Parts: sequence; structure tokens; C-alpha cells
Amino acid sequence: MATNTATGEIDTVIFDLGGVLIDWSPYHLYRKFFDSDEEISRFLEEIDLFNWLRGVDADLGFQRGVEELSARLPHHAELIEAYWHRWSETLNGSLDDSLAIVSELKVRDIPLYVISNWASETWHHATERFEFLDWFDGVVVSGLEGVAKPEPRIFHLTCARYDLRPERCVFIDDMANNVESAAALGFHAIQFNNAPALRAQLTGLGLLT
Repeated sequence: MATNTATGEIDTVIFDLGGVLIDWSPYHLYRKFFDSDEEISRFLEEIDLFNWLRGVDADLGFQRGVEELSARLPHHAELIEAYWHRWSETLNGSLDDSLAIVSELKVRDIPLYVISNWASETWHHATERFEFLDWFDGVVVSGLEGVAKPEPRIFHLTCARYDLRPERCVFIDDMANNVESAAALGFHAIQFNNAPALRAQLTGLGLLT
């Protein structure tokens, strides 16, 4: 799904990381504890993981947050604490088809940026593991800034820091709420589904051939 809100020439691309360029999912970890994805889904819903992560991604304290969540749900304490102690197991490498698109854009001298919701306490896993982060002209990490998507402030911060104009930028994210927030601010916002669809969309915008 794409939301076309921008006018004028588009010459810059901003990527999300998890779910777009990096294969991140709590399912990668919890498949080692549960017998089915349905069981994992029920567990994640019960602990309300994704809403809880919004605070962690804005740097409210990952380890402290895990400890508080465990205290509220002691019957799940071991599983919740695994999310802190074994967080690196939520990463399953890069999404190479998407990275191929980034590489092609870089060859075409398209300015490239990242806005990622990522806790400061786990960010070192990304910098140590994914050399492609060096391809970008700038990387904005929620946990290092104290604000997370979909809050408009993280988009404003990125534009101010790197002198970007939203109407000239494509923003790519797998989460609908982040896409909607970017679109409302004037970005050409694309919800990522898969690499072939993204390639077609970027080609349609004249950024790829």
C-alpha cells in the first residue's frame, strides 16, 4: 500500500530497519519456547508486547521495563526476561532482496537515510552485525533520541538534522501507523510489503529503472 502525499521532485529515500531491511521478529526467539505461532501470538497479546515496546523504543529503559513487566505478570516472568537476556535471537539476518534495492539506489547517488524504532540498549547488536548501516547518509534511532515513530517529532528531528524536505522524500516502513504519520507530514509514504512491490513503486517514482 502506498500513500501519495508529496508533490514536486522526489530525490531522497528514508528506510525503516526491522521488517524492511532486517529480519527482526520476537517470533524468532519465542519459537524456541512454544510449539506453534498461535501460542506465541496469544502470549504476545497477553503481555501486550508491541504497545510496551513503544516505550522501550523511546528509551524508557529496556532492562527496567522487562523487570516491571515481569513483576506485573509473574507467571510469564521467565519468558518475558528472555526477551532481555536473549534479545539478539530476535534478529534473523538481513533481508537481502530489500538490501539489493538500497544498493541500487546508492549506486544512483540517491541520498539515503534511516529512521528506526530501536532501543538504545540493544542498538549495538545492529551496529556490530549489519555493515550496510554505513551505506546511509544518516541514521536516526528512537532510543538514542528519546522519541519513537509514529510521533511526528522524530520526523521533524530527522528533517532538521539533515536538511530534508518531506515532499522530496520517500519514507518506507512496514507499520501502517508510521506510514500514516509520515504521510500526514508531507512525505511520500510507502507501506512495505515485499521487495518486488517496493522496487516497482520506486521505479514508478523514477528512483530506479
